[in-house]
Amino acid sequence: MVWATRFSGFFSAAMAVIVLSPSLQSFPPAAAIRSSPSPVYRKSPVVFNNGEECLSSDGGVCNPSLVHVAITLDVEYLRGSIAAVNSILQHSMCPESVFFHFILEETNHRLLESLVRWVFPGLKFNIYDFAPERVRGLISSSVRQALEQPLNYARNYLADLLEPCVNRVIYLDSDLVVVDDVAKLWRTSLVGSRVIGAPEYCHANFTRYFTRGFWSEERFSGAFRGRKPCYFNTGVMVIDLKKWRSGGYTKRIERWMEVQKSQRIYDLGSLPPFLLVFAGHVAPISHRWNQHGLGGDNVRGSCRDLHPGPVSLLHWSGSGKPWLRLDSKRPCPLDALWTPYDLYRHSL
Repeated sequence: MVWATRFSGFFSAAMAVIVLSPSLQSFPPAAAIRSSPSPVYRKSPVVFNNGEECLSSDGGVCNPSLVHVAITLDVEYLRGSIAAVNSILQHSMCPESVFFHFILEETNHRLLESLVRWVFPGLKFNIYDFAPERVRGLISSSVRQALEQPLNYARNYLADLLEPCVNRVIYLDSDLVVVDDVAKLWRTSLVGSRVIGAPEYCHANFTRYFTRGFWSEERFSGAFRGRKPCYFNTGVMVIDLKKWRSGGYTKRIERWMEVQKSQRIYDLGSLPPFLLVFAGHVAPISHRWNQHGLGGDNVRGSCRDLHPGPVSLLHWSGSGKPWLRLDSKRPCPLDALWTPYDLYRHSL
């Protein structure tokens, strides 16, 4: 077994050289990973240590003092995920107490794990393989191809993927940065029997998230009877995994996805099933925790302003991502707020 251990160590070292060597870089980030060399990232510049006021974070993933954050590591959005993690650590009062749960497709496991360990030495994290086959048969076409990717639906399965001792998690999209202590979001009260918490937007036109056919048939629209549904963005959620598991919410979401495959009741990927199951039963969280829409929604080239009020999280939801606009020399003004957390080497 000694030779196997040595080979494993050699393989990890070789992969690290591929990850870090500028001479091997001749591809855009996504193409680079698919071609074997992955993007060049530099180490996070700050040493993240807990202060004396922080509770002990020792003892592994089941330590009750940990703050649990789940993020996907997708090839197309990897640069965004790295920036999101960097922003969380930089603004956390107790960074060693933040435990990250990275969900990715199995084919990229070893390479991305080596990359994370290089960029964030000492980071507390686990990696979970998400099999695309688990959800591929349930996915229907959407207004944007990016919304059809299987990993976009991994948030539906966190209760199954994460360890049973993890009873609460913050789910975050990859196209955002946190500019406040994430522990404040973690301490959000999910009042009553609420399973999830998220900023709600009750002024939004809720009907537009579903087709006319949906609203014309009582067997579908009747799902909202007795509820006051409001739009919420699923890119920032606090989830009670214990209640999720006991209530079988993954199956509830999957049932609506099955209806969609045969009836076409919505057009927007993974969001509408969440609305169908949870809208009207969401624990409200301050809007400061999801200043969303900075990517221009589904309109290419559009720039957005911040919503009025304080800001704890900036979210480039929509088709325009800050790293793509910066690289193309066509940034929006607010994209400058993302750049301090970007660790991609060519951005120096």
